[in-house]
Amino acid sequence: MFGLGKKTNDLVALLPEVRGKYLCNVLMARHTWCGVGGEAEVLYCPADDEDLSFFLKTKPYNLPVSVIGGGSNLLVRDGGIPGVVIKLESRFHKQYIIGNGVITCGAGLRNRDLKKIMLENNIGGLEYLCSIPGHLGGAIKTNAGCYGTETKDVLVKATVVDGNGEVKEVPAADFNLGYRSSCFPDDWIITSLTLKTEPRGPNEILKILNDHKERRVKSQPYNERTAGSTFRNPEGLKAWELIKKSGCDNLQVGGAKVSEKHCNFMINTGKATAHDLETLGEMIVQRVKDETSITLEWEIKRMGIPNK
Repeated sequence: MFGLGKKTNDLVALLPEVRGKYLCNVLMARHTWCGVGGEAEVLYCPADDEDLSFFLKTKPYNLPVSVIGGGSNLLVRDGGIPGVVIKLESRFHKQYIIGNGVITCGAGLRNRDLKKIMLENNIGGLEYLCSIPGHLGGAIKTNAGCYGTETKDVLVKATVVDGNGEVKEVPAADFNLGYRSSCFPDDWIITSLTLKTEPRGPNEILKILNDHKERRVKSQPYNERTAGSTFRNPEGLKAWELIKKSGCDNLQVGGAKVSEKHCNFMINTGKATAHDLETLGEMIVQRVKDETSITLEWEIKRMGIPNK
C-alpha cells in the first residue's frame, strides 16, 4: 500500500509491497517536538508486527533504515534522513490489554493517553509516564523516568522485531536497564511492552498526575518547542549545574536558546534550525569541558545528515 507523500520517488519502487503505508519526502519537523528537521526520503508505517517483519526480511539488504517514536527526545538534522524511517502509527500499535496486575501496550501508544486508560480502569503505578512526552516504545531504550520511578521498575517484558525481521519476546532483565541507558541493539524495534500496575482509584491517580504536572511546570519549560533534557547527568553530578557554572545558561544561536527555566533544555524560539540547536549544544559541551574537564553526553538522539 502506498500513501500520498509530496511526490513519489525511485526508492519506493525498490521496496517490498506491504500492507502498511509508504509516505514519500515527509518533513520530519512535523514529527519532532522541537519542530525542526529535513525530509525523510520514505516514512513507513507498518500495519502490524507481521507487516514490519515482512518488510525487514525482504527489503534491499543495503537500505538505510531508521526508527522514530513520538519525536520528543529527537533532533533530526536539516538535510533529512536518507532511506526509510519507520514509525509505529497504526491502530495495531496503539492497542492495549489489561489483566492480572499488568497492562500490555503497543509501542505507538502515546504516554499521555495512559491517563484516560488508568482512570477508566482504576490502575496506577504508571503515572510517571503520563508526564513524559513521547510514545511508550521509547521508554525502554532510555529507561525513561521521573519523580522517583523509572521504566526498569515497572517493565515485565517487551515484544521486539530484530533487524532480521524475527519477532521475539524479551524479558525485562535482558535489557539491563540503567540510568538513561539499556543494552539495546540498534536494529531492534520495540512493538509492545508489558508493564506492572497497581490498584488505584481515580482520585488518587489524579492527585499524583496533578502533582507531577505542577512540579514540571515550575521547573521545566512548558508549552515550548524543546526536545527535553539535552544532556545526561554525569555520575554523581547534575548537568544543569555544570552548564550554569560554565556560564552557558544564557547562550543563544540563531533561533535556538538555553531555557531560562531549566538550562539543560534548549528551546526553539520559532525560527531555529536543527543546525542552530546542534551548534548550541556542542557549544555547551565545549564550554563545560573547558571549565570543568567534564564532557557532557547528549541525551537527545541526533539523526540524519547536515544541511544539503
